[in-house]
Amino acid sequence: MIIQTPTTYFITAGSSEGFSELNAFDGALLDAGVGNVNLVKMSSICPPHAREIKSVGLPQGSLVPVAYAAITLARPGEIISAGVALALPEDKDHAGLIMEYSAKGSKDQIEAQVRRMAEEGMKMRGKAIREVKSVAREHRVARCGCAFAAVVLWE
Repeated sequence: MIIQTPTTYFITAGSSEGFSELNAFDGALLDAGVGNVNLVKMSSICPPHAREIKSVGLPQGSLVPVAYAAITLARPGEIISAGVALALPEDKDHAGLIMEYSAKGSKDQIEAQVRRMAEEGMKMRGKAIREVKSVAREHRVARCGCAFAAVVLWE
């Protein structure tokens, strides 16, 4: 097995300007502390009993499962934001649900939307929510910008 079922997670966000959209995205990853690893984009489930950590020194080049939202834009003056929310069920034997969202708009708008998405997803699963954790990052584009937010899962 290449990736084990994670036992910890952390929530992070970053933003950046860049020479190109890809450079802006790379800078946002660096700002979020995940710029020197290989992100493995996953669907949005946090394993039961996973515990939150502040962050971890991820080994450079490692394969890291992550649920993330990102937006890049090359329109000076525009405000862009990315956010993630993690809904944790009351029953700790069930998985948590991660939702991701990015769009033009303020951090507050995007964070409210992604939290609502997580709540609705848990409702669809018939699970009562113990807690919703979220983060969003806002960025005003100067030339070419990126906003990024993620739930990073780790061993």
